[in-house]
This record gives sequence, C-alpha cells and structure tokens, in this order.
Amino acid sequence: MRRLGALPLRARLALLVAAAVALAVAAVSVACWFVVRGKLYEEIDSQLRAQNQPQPTAALRDLLADCPSEPAATGPGGFGRAQPELYLQLVTADGQVCVAEASAGVVEPDAADLAVAAGGPGHEAEPHDATAADGTEVRVLAAPALGKGPPPAHFRNTAIVYAYSLEETRDTLDDLALLLLLVSGVGVVGAGGAGLWIARSGLRPVDRLTEAVEEVARTRDLTVRIPVDGDDEIARLSASFNAMTSALSDSHDLQQQLIADAGHELRTPLTSLRTNIELLARSERTGRALPAEDRAALLDSVKAQMTELAALIGDLQELSRTDGAQQGRLEVVAFHETTATALRRARLRGPELTFTADLAPWYVRCRPAALERAVVNILDNAVKFSPPGGTVDLRLHRGELTVRDRGPGIPEDELRHVFDRFWRSPSARALPGSGLGLSIVARTAEQCGGTVAVERAEGGGTLVRLVLPGAPTPPPGAERMGEGEGEGENEGGMGPGADWALRSSPPPPTCRS
Repeated sequence: MRRLGALPLRARLALLVAAAVALAVAAVSVACWFVVRGKLYEEIDSQLRAQNQPQPTAALRDLLADCPSEPAATGPGGFGRAQPELYLQLVTADGQVCVAEASAGVVEPDAADLAVAAGGPGHEAEPHDATAADGTEVRVLAAPALGKGPPPAHFRNTAIVYAYSLEETRDTLDDLALLLLLVSGVGVVGAGGAGLWIARSGLRPVDRLTEAVEEVARTRDLTVRIPVDGDDEIARLSASFNAMTSALSDSHDLQQQLIADAGHELRTPLTSLRTNIELLARSERTGRALPAEDRAALLDSVKAQMTELAALIGDLQELSRTDGAQQGRLEVVAFHETTATALRRARLRGPELTFTADLAPWYVRCRPAALERAVVNILDNAVKFSPPGGTVDLRLHRGELTVRDRGPGIPEDELRHVFDRFWRSPSARALPGSGLGLSIVARTAEQCGGTVAVERAEGGGTLVRLVLPGAPTPPPGAERMGEGEGEGENEGGMGPGADWALRSSPPPPTCRS
C-alpha cells in the first residue's frame, strides 16, 4: 500500500480500473466455465439414462456365466452391441466385474455401484465420476440388472454399469478455460489502457491547476487564472482557485496601498518633527537661544505633531486587527449612553458649537470600546467641519443614529470615497486627521451587524447615518454580559438572551455612501 501511494494519481486510477475489471472478468469467466461444465455433464447424464434399458435375459445370463474381465476386440450379436465409446459391464455385490465384449474398457466399481447391486430394483445410483482401469476419467451410471423376455428376469445382487469417457468433455472445458483466460487478459490490459487514458484526460484540468499553483509559488504572480470549462467538480475547483487568487491579489494590492498611504501620511508629521527638533538642537548646540515665543511655538508644534502621529498609529493598529483580535468581546451595550459619553467629549473639543441631542434608549450587541470610538469619530468630523457658532444635531431613534452638521458638506462625486482608508477630500487636506476615521466607523458597523452611510444634508452640511440592530430594552441577563464565565452564560459567552440581537438583525451589513 505504501508503494501504491507513491505512484502518480493517474497510475493509481489506471491500476484501480484494471483491478476492478480483472475481478469482474474473473467472476464472469468462472461462472461461465461452471455453467458450461454443468451443461456438458447434464448431456452425458442424459445419454447414460437413455442407455439404461432392460437387456436380453439370455445375453445377461451368458455374460455372468462367462464373466470376462476384459472386452473382446469384436463383440458378438445380442448383449454387448454398444457404441464404441460406451463402457458396459455387470457388477456383482461381492465386487466381481463381468465386462461386455463390445465395452470401451473396464471401470473399477466403487461403493455406490456395489450398493446398487445389493439393493435390487429401485436402487439406481446417481451419475458420478469414476476412473477406468487404464486411468481414463469416466462418467458412470449404475442400475439394477434387468433382463427382457422371453422370459423377463431380475438378476439378484447384480448391477449393470454404463459409462462414457470424460476426455472429450475435459478437453472442451480446458479449451474454454484457455479462451476465457486469453479474453480476460486482453480485457484487463485494455481496461488498464483505457483507465490510464481516462485518468489522463480527466486529470488534465488538475495538471493545469497544479501548474498554475506552481507558477504562483515560483513567481508570486497572483494574476494567474485557470480556464473554467463545464460545471463539474474540476471546474468548481478551478473557479475556487481563481476566486482565491483574485482575493489574494486584492488583499495584496490593498496591503501595498496601505503601506504606501501609511508611509505618505507618516512622512509629513515625521518631517515636521525632525525640522522642529533640529532647530531646537541647533539652538542648544550653538548657544544662540531662541526667543521665548518662538521656542514655545516650536514645542507646541512638536507636541501637536506627536499627538497626530500617535493618533495615526492608533488608527492603523485598529484597522490592522482581525475580527478575532479586537479588544473585548460582543456585549449588550446601551447605544444611547455610549452616544451621550461621546457627545460630552465632543462638547469639550468644540465649545463654541451648539449641540442638540434626542437620544432614545437602544441596546445593541457590540464591543463597547469600538462602538464609542466610532461615535467619537463621527462627532469629531462634525466638530472639525462645522463653522464657528454652528449647530450639530444628534438623534437616536430605533437604532438609527443621525449626526448632521452645517459645514461645507462633501461633493457628490466624493461621497463614494469617504470610507476608503487614508482618503481625505482635497478641500480638507490642510486640516488635521489621517483619513482613517470613517474607515474605522464602517468596520465597527459591520462587526456590530449594522450599516453606515454618509450623504449631503438638505440645506448644506453632511448627514451621517449609523444603524445598528438591537432593542429598546436590554435582554434578560444583560447585566452579566462581559463579566467572564458567570452564571447563566452558555458556550461562547452568550447569556440567556443570546438570540436577542439576532431576532432584530437587519440583512447582511453594508456601507452605503
């Protein structure tokens, strides 16, 4: 089996096909041989029974009286006028054999023949195989010796034995066995060749798939595609491979784009930091102190650049985490309370703005820190783009949070880019930010099973809609959510109301713009 496993797949398939055909042909051949053998034996037995007729009484009496032990060269008239291939003799119960003059030979009696001789009429034996004195295999039928008149007679303790040679039958069966063996061999070889051809034809798409995989491994070219023909398993495998390489190619492109964008965004604060620090270092090295106001301005700029750099790195870390690596786990969160907390932070960042809030109770299943950060990012954008003395409206009703500002708004042709990483409107390039805020919002909405959309508001400004599934009241046992393996939790950390958010979930999450 180990050697078989080392063979190529097409060779194993060809061997399996050949083995299956060999077994089938062998079974059919053996069955055919036994059927023909049975028919030939039935024909000989019929001939033997046709010979079993009462013989002339006088001839039987003379044969018993003379009791020759061997046949004569030519037989006289009467009893003994037989076919040349027929063995004919009388057997007594004590084993004495009287051979007819025209018999083809002498058959050694066996126990069955002696039992018929001793039994008398009605004790005919079934035909059976025996061996003649010269070693010839014969088919034998023993019957009670009956004479026909005048007068009819029964010879006690005597049986008449008929036999035909099996040499011709054996030769026929041997020829048949040889023929079946040759046909089986040709069939097995043909089946093996056909199996190899079928395996090669059937596995040709697998060869193409293997070559494509090897090509990707060698060149790292994820644009390689395999032609998909038909709708069988190989075609589906090829389509799956193409989908996989396409997804990997897109992921690789996004990764390269992320690296390029991150490098570009990091270059600006790093360059500014280096310039400011070099000015401070040169002042210390030359002993020419900077004016106090200039020094304070440089230090403020360094602090601002470091804050921007830290925020950018934090956003990159947030987006680089997989879903399983996100901090915390899904818990029942009071959406309205999280929004109120984010609103308090926004008031500190925009003290000159007016905020209106209408927050109805709503509970969602989400990661608390991620949800708060998403709401903060939305409010930060509203604060950043609102004019001095402007108004920001917040409304939370049945899981839909809307945030509307009175800023310049986003041009219609730029709305489709707002959730792209590092994308910033050309008109906002001078403002602080990394272009990752709304990307984080979109990711959080998807993780919480919701949607987010950005649109132009009527009368100017921007309107952001964040919709999360949930309910206006917390589910039973919600107070135990997120506290570890507490009472009432089941597998996966879900409590008695584990299906609560699922019952109110919308269709699969999307990000609309």
